[in-house]
Formats: sequence, structure tokens, C-alpha cells
Amino acid sequence: MATSSSTPDHRDAVTLLARAGYGARGIVYLLVGGLAAMAAFGQGGQTTGSRGALLRLLHAPLGDVLLGVMVIGLLGFALWRSVQAAKDTDHHGTSAKGVLIRAGLFVSAITHTMLAVFAVSLIFSLGGSSGDSGGGSKDAATWLMSQSYGRWLVAAVGVALVAAGIAHEMKAIKTKFDRHFSMPTQIQYWAYPVCRFGLIVRGVVFVIVGGFFITAAYQLDPDEAGGIAEVFSALRGQAFGQSLLALVAIGLFAFGLYSLLEAVYRRINP
Repeated sequence: MATSSSTPDHRDAVTLLARAGYGARGIVYLLVGGLAAMAAFGQGGQTTGSRGALLRLLHAPLGDVLLGVMVIGLLGFALWRSVQAAKDTDHHGTSAKGVLIRAGLFVSAITHTMLAVFAVSLIFSLGGSSGDSGGGSKDAATWLMSQSYGRWLVAAVGVALVAAGIAHEMKAIKTKFDRHFSMPTQIQYWAYPVCRFGLIVRGVVFVIVGGFFITAAYQLDPDEAGGIAEVFSALRGQAFGQSLLALVAIGLFAFGLYSLLEAVYRRINP
């Protein structure tokens, strides 16, 4: 008679969905970073956010099938983020810092659910509009503003994003991601620098996006909220904007590689 340990249970399903989720997130960031890098170097790409990346994927051969797979992965990632936030699987604790990080995980669950819903809408409409990430951010801010204490909800999302961005920076600087990896040493030599760079750049992007939400709350204007596409636009308008754009694009591509590494080597304990 087979033992109970050999019988698949919900933990196996959560683990599988989490790995699929990390992979889906990785593909999104590879597309976002790759397209932006091509634009920065004059190779015909475009600066876009997560929605724009999914829209480009739709136009690939068998795009609707690829998007269907991405929907499963994104929903799996949203589920895993919810488990991380609720069950504190990474042991962040209940201190102010821990609560902020877990709030950021919950926000991540919501945003990836929204991204999955957007992908479903693309599959059934076989199109879409501009597909930039700012549309999703503005829609979320508009909806939050319409709720009781909406201004404070939008501000809370901004603070959670800033906290998540700072957590990314600390994770990179102190190599905190190492405790979550079970990775062969020979792969660590090249993978860890890539992971650090990707985390640092994504952390900066999170802080900027969080700032957009805080500004939207302060001005009571959801149109001030924005996502990755708006970050690219803001950077392009700065001194040395093209170089900053290229740096962030390569960093987001590196974060995509980091996510794919997580899909394979991360320790997952549902």
C-alpha cells in the first residue's frame, strides 16, 4: 500500500503553480526589458509595461495559446503571493517592516491577478488597445479612489510598493535571496550578479511606481498613478535619459532571468 507521503496534495499543486508563476513573471520581464533595450539602442523595440509585453506575445505565432499558458502562470503566482503574505512562508514576521513586506506581497497578488485578467481579455478579443502598464495602474487607482477612504488606500498601495522596492534593494545588497535558493555553486558564479542587478533595478522601479501612487493620492488624481511604461517615459525625459533607459531595460531583463532561476531553483514551502 502506498504511503500518504507519495500521494499528491494541495501543497504539490501550490508548488507547481508557484514555479509556473515565477516562470511567467520571468517571461513578462524578459519581454519588457528586451523590448525597451531594443528601443534604447535604436533596434526597433518599444518601451512598454507588462500589458504591452502580453500584447506583443499575442501577436507571436500561436499567441493565444502562449497567453493561455501565461494566464495559468500569472494566476499561480498570484496564489503563491497570497500564501506568502497570509502564511508568512518567508518568515518576515509581524514587525512594522515585516508587515510592510507582506503587504507588498499581497499587492503583488492583486496586480498579477489583474494582469492575468487582462491576458484573458486579449485572448477573447484578439486585440486590445495600447496595452501599456499605466492603464492597469490608473484603473486600479481609479477604483480605489471610488471606495471609502480611497485616497488612503491609494497612498497605502504606494507605501507598500516603496517598501517592496526597498526590500528588493536590501535583498540584492545583502544577498538575502541566497537563503531561498538551492542552486549549484557553478551556476551561482554567474547567476548571483545577474540576480543582484535585476533586483536593484526592479527595486528602483518599484520605488518610482510607489511614488506615482502616493502623488495620485496627494493630488486626488488617479491619472497620476503609473506603471513601468510611465517609469520609462519619466526616465527618457531626464538628463542622459537614453542611457538611463538602457540601464533600466537591461536591469529588468536581468530580473526576468532571476525569475526564471527562481522557477527552477527556489525553495518553495507552501
